[in-house]
Formats: sequence, structure tokens, C-alpha cells
Amino acid sequence: MKMSFRAKRLERQNQRLAQAGKLNLVALMDIFTILVFFLMVNQSEVKVLQSNKDINLPRSVSEQLPSEKVMLTITASGVLVQGKPVWQGDWQQDSNNWLPELTEALTAELNYLANRAGPSPEQQPVGRALTILGDAATPYALLRQLMAICAATEYRDLSLAVEAMAPAVEAP
Repeated sequence: MKMSFRAKRLERQNQRLAQAGKLNLVALMDIFTILVFFLMVNQSEVKVLQSNKDINLPRSVSEQLPSEKVMLTITASGVLVQGKPVWQGDWQQDSNNWLPELTEALTAELNYLANRAGPSPEQQPVGRALTILGDAATPYALLRQLMAICAATEYRDLSLAVEAMAPAVEAP
């Protein structure tokens, strides 16, 4: 039987709709390639340290980037090592009250971390690396005492974490 023009048109339309949709992968590959190159080019050299909303780091124009080290955090209410509370107390009290307890707790934790990490021959002359995160209002005397405790436990390669700020530009 002969098909009418309308029947032929409907059959062609049904055949066209029955075909599976095709995905143009070339366009997707182009987009992903551009995205990968964008991310590679714009990868920054900035290292983000553990953040603590209670600490306002001092500002500095330091250009040296931090590396992965043991983190010693000084808060208003205590000391944390690698995010683990080691000692809690009030800094405002007489240091004779809290210093022996702090020294014992911090020494024990740093010795534990050093033993767990094992010997590292390349760091023996300098000592193990440690970064101190302290509020800008932390008294220097307290920092000095903590650095002395760290130095006594093989952590002598000390760094103080600061918030980077842009260097001042001189006007011509």
C-alpha cells in the first residue's frame, strides 16, 4: 500500500526521535582542559595553617612560606599541640603556679611526638621543626618560656606563625 505524504513524514519523525541523543564530548573536553590549565596556572603558593578563631596572628611582611611541622598553638586559656589540648589554665596568674605543670605536660607531649616520628638524621644538628601560633597579644615572656621548653625537647627549629601583609609601596 502506498503511504501518504503525512504518513511518510510521521515515520521519519518517529525514526529521528527513536535515536539516542548524542553527547558532544569535544566541547566538554575543551572546557575541562581549559579548567585544568586555569587551576594549574593560578595555583597559589600560599600555605594555610590551622585556623583558630580565638587567635589573631601578628602581621608581618615575611616572604618565607610555612612548611608542615608540629603546630604549637597558644590560646587565651591554654596550649594545644597539633590541635590536642595539652594544658589549660590562666596566664594571668603567677607563673610559679602554672609553669611546672605546663612544662611537664608540654615536655611529655613533645617527647611523645618525637618518639613517634622516629629519628631524623637530617634534622639532628638543627633540631626538630615546630611552628608556634600565638595571638598578637601573647606576652613575650610566655613565648620565651615555651620556646625554652621546646628547645629542651629537641624542637629547636622554631618558627612563629604570622599573617602576611603586603609590603608598603613607596610613592615616587
